[in-house]
Amino acid sequence: MLFIPDTLAPLTILQSEGYAVSTFAAGSIPQTADLPKGTLRILFLNIMPEKERTELDIARMMAAQHYDVALLPMKIEGQTYKTTAQEYVEQNYIDYADYAAHGHYDGLIITGAPVEHMPFEEVRYWPRLCRIMDDSASLATSTLFICWGAQAGLYHFYGVEKHGLDAKKFGIFSEDLLPAPTAISLEGILPQGFPMPHSRHTAIDEGLARQAPLHTLAQSEATGTAIMANADGSRVFITGHLEYAADTLDREYHRDLAKNLPITMPENYYIDNDPNKGIDFAWNDSARRFYGYWLGLCRRGS
Repeated sequence: MLFIPDTLAPLTILQSEGYAVSTFAAGSIPQTADLPKGTLRILFLNIMPEKERTELDIARMMAAQHYDVALLPMKIEGQTYKTTAQEYVEQNYIDYADYAAHGHYDGLIITGAPVEHMPFEEVRYWPRLCRIMDDSASLATSTLFICWGAQAGLYHFYGVEKHGLDAKKFGIFSEDLLPAPTAISLEGILPQGFPMPHSRHTAIDEGLARQAPLHTLAQSEATGTAIMANADGSRVFITGHLEYAADTLDREYHRDLAKNLPITMPENYYIDNDPNKGIDFAWNDSARRFYGYWLGLCRRGS
C-alpha cells in the first residue's frame, strides 16, 4: 500500500492504474503509530520543475513494491516556483524544518533539478540544500540522490566536481554491475547490462569520484559512473533516471525540437530507432527492482 497526501495530483492516476493507494491529510505528517506496522516513511525532496510528473514517477516506483510506503513531499523553506503553482506546493509539501522536528524517517529522496549548467554555489537554495544533506544521516536511514541531486551530493560530501558534456547524454544506456560488499551489492537484483535512462548535459569527474570513500555499483563506457553507494547504504547516488515514465524522453525530445534547441534523437529508445514505431520501455523492470532494493536499505533502520 502506498500512502500519499489526499490532494497530491497523481492520486487518481495511480488508482486508475490499479495501484493500492491510501491517503492522509495534506499538510500533515503521519507518524509511525498512524500507519500500518512496518510502513516505511520516505521523505521526498522534489526540486524538479514539473513537480506533478516527478511525483507520479516516484509514486509509481513506491507503489510497485511489496512494502507499505508513506511518501512525504518535502520542500526547501522559502523557495518559490515558476512551473508548478505555488498554492499546490504549499498545500502538499511541508518544510524540511517541520519534518526534522518530528524525528527519524526511513528514507530521503533528493531529485534532480534544472540547474546543471550553474556552479553549485550559485544555485539560490544551495545553502539550504547543504543543510538538508548535512542532516540527512540523522534524518533518514538511507538517502537516494538522483541525477543533479547525485552530483550535488557527491560535490558537497566528497568534493567531486562536474563538467559540461560536448553533447547532451540522452537516451537509454546499458550499465554494467561491479562487485561490491554484499550489504549494498546490486548483483542478483539487477541483470548485468541493465538499461537506464539518462538526460543530462554534465557529468561527474570520474577521477575524483574514484577517490571518494564509495563503492561503484554500476557503470558503463557510455555513461561513466551510474550508481555509487557508501559502505552501509546510507547514501546512494544514481546519475540516471530509472524512475522515468516510458514517454518522458519522447516529450523532452519533441520539446527541444519545438524550441529549435540542438538535440539528437534519444539513443536506444525508440523501437528500431524509429519514433514512428513507438518506445521500447526496456528499463521498467530494472527500475522497479532498483527501488525495491533501495527501500530494502531504508528498512534496515525500522
